[in-house]
Amino acid sequence: MINNLWDNAGVPLEKQRFTWAEMAGKPISKLDDDAFTRVRIILLNGLELDALRLKHIASRFNEPLRVPLAQLRRVEQHQATMINWLLSADHSPLETTIAYEQVAIEVTAAVAQAEPDPYQAQSYRYGLLEDFDHLYRYSAMLDRLEGKDANNILQGYTDIVPGRPTIDEHRAPEDDVRHSYQRQQAALLTKMHATLITAAEYQTHDYYMNIGPLFADPLARQLYAEIASVEEQHVTQYGSLQDPDESLLEKLLIHEATEVFTYYSCVEQETNPRIKAIWERFLDYELGHLSMVKNLFKNIERRDPEEVLGSVIPSPLKFAPQRDFVRAVLAKETGLRAKGTAYVPGDQESQASIQARGILNAAGSPSSMVSAGYVWTPGTELNQRAERPRQ
Repeated sequence: MINNLWDNAGVPLEKQRFTWAEMAGKPISKLDDDAFTRVRIILLNGLELDALRLKHIASRFNEPLRVPLAQLRRVEQHQATMINWLLSADHSPLETTIAYEQVAIEVTAAVAQAEPDPYQAQSYRYGLLEDFDHLYRYSAMLDRLEGKDANNILQGYTDIVPGRPTIDEHRAPEDDVRHSYQRQQAALLTKMHATLITAAEYQTHDYYMNIGPLFADPLARQLYAEIASVEEQHVTQYGSLQDPDESLLEKLLIHEATEVFTYYSCVEQETNPRIKAIWERFLDYELGHLSMVKNLFKNIERRDPEEVLGSVIPSPLKFAPQRDFVRAVLAKETGLRAKGTAYVPGDQESQASIQARGILNAAGSPSSMVSAGYVWTPGTELNQRAERPRQ
């Protein structure tokens, strides 16, 4: 634990200003910047977009909140723009997809290890193995469609091997809903983890839904459709980990705390000085947002924000390779399946999921077709063939 940040008032909302030039500023280098700089960019963009989404929904249900939430959203819109525009134009859509999956793997693995609730941690490990397989399938597509090695994006931090096969991930909706934490008993870290991973998966789902139709290759179009469906399942899973009995303002308070926590974690570990300065600036902005929501929480619900936030911010989220942990989970839990809210051995999977999967895969599985015979090779499959001795 570190010294309390929750009581830092940050920058007042009226002083949080932007210009178009800085919002669309200099992007990172695709190859020269550390891959975890891009991981942080993608994660924070997803978190900002989820903040916008939550506040729009909250405004539909509460008229007194509409003006203050509109004021917060305008700043968060510009934060999200400035962050997302840090991705360089030389990333192809498939390369950006590889980066998104690296975020899902490394961040979810870090969360799973830090999560104090065993059931919630199991849920993160379960979803992690599916994102791990998505990386493998998209890496095969990148190799075969663009002739590029996914490791140029991953920079050796993340393995490229199968996880729980995507063909086996499709489930009946009732088998994607999980037990939620209980708001009165759960640790703040548990609440922030569920908020963060839901946001990250939502962003990935939306990206695949938008980019998938733009491919001309028919197999690529099918692959994005298949994996986007699994990402919707993940949003269902992680979103259901949150207690539905939390009020709108309580959820807004937790979301702002999650943003502060994540920006703080990024400030502590960013290696690019220019990008670190952006995280420091936005940490101060988010502290201002948190202060504003705390006041709304006190004035409208007549409750002390410390009931929800406690008095100290948890230790930062770790941005580091999680290879050993992921390999251990792969070895032990790939065969697990979901049945209702439980995780069960493969032979106990629900008939509803088996039937749903059979319908979807009746004409074949794009994820299986795209990676048929694929084994990641440095420099792409063509390099492997070039090295074979002549007969």
